[in-house]
Amino acid sequence: MSNSRDRRGSPIRIGVDLGGTKIETIALGTDGQVLDRRRVGTPRDDYRATVRAVAALVTAVERDLGLAGRVGVGIPGTLSRATGLVKNANSTWLNGRPLDRDLSAALDRPVRLQNDANCFAVSEASDGAAAGAAVVFGVILGTGVGAGIVIDGRPIDGPNGIAGEWGHNPLPWPADDERPGPACYCGLHGCIETFLSGPGFAAGYRRETGRDLAPRELAAAAAAGDATAAGHLGSYVDRLARGLAHVINILDPDVIVLGGGMSNLEVLYQAVPARWGRYVFSDRVDTRLVPPRHGDSSGVRGAAWLWRPEEAPPA
Repeated sequence: MSNSRDRRGSPIRIGVDLGGTKIETIALGTDGQVLDRRRVGTPRDDYRATVRAVAALVTAVERDLGLAGRVGVGIPGTLSRATGLVKNANSTWLNGRPLDRDLSAALDRPVRLQNDANCFAVSEASDGAAAGAAVVFGVILGTGVGAGIVIDGRPIDGPNGIAGEWGHNPLPWPADDERPGPACYCGLHGCIETFLSGPGFAAGYRRETGRDLAPRELAAAAAAGDATAAGHLGSYVDRLARGLAHVINILDPDVIVLGGGMSNLEVLYQAVPARWGRYVFSDRVDTRLVPPRHGDSSGVRGAAWLWRPEEAPPA
């Protein structure tokens, strides 16, 4: 168990990725090296048990390392600025709860919470594919679509806690056959998420052919000469180019990092920048589009990076 000198002088940061099916922790040293990593199943639909599970994981990490650290937590939602309670979480049993305060009480120290897409962006901006860049836009292209914004190493979430909610904006410059667009769970139609998520990518091909292919399989079919698959991949590339051009026009980031399952499609990193120039309001586009350096580890690493090295250690 850590003694008080360890607790005040420890340089480690502990990240927690609180997902709907698993809770993962990571402990990072001062140079970002991984000192410990572990995971347990999430106690679904049980808020108090979830708080206890997070606290137990952190306690076990600190006991085994003999050090205590600062704790950051990534969640699939955000804290309401109006109430201080969790909102917009897919893990619905967290909604309406003061999760940061309850975790702080359970661990007897301040705990920082951030949206999991913001944590992804922080990780890649800190020591990942966008390290050293001033303005980073970190995109999640998975079951859903989200994003995080990092400026000078710090996540930006805004007065409403929703900065980077890119997936719930309409697809820019839609063609006639893209209007009004698929229905979105948010209650609107034509959101970027309905087109650019993994399920959204596969849905059009399934409707046309009756075949249900995973994104990698669909991309492989396109490369193998399947004209229908190639057409859908081309549409996806153009839609992603339009969506990211809209971001560049507003934010003008130095680097855009892709995460989530769709980020594994290598074709995107050449084909999308080749197309986005026609939509960006500039004579040239110097923004870089890159894959993540830390892959599936970015979210939990980013939670640990919510505490910067120069900030005061836990008391």
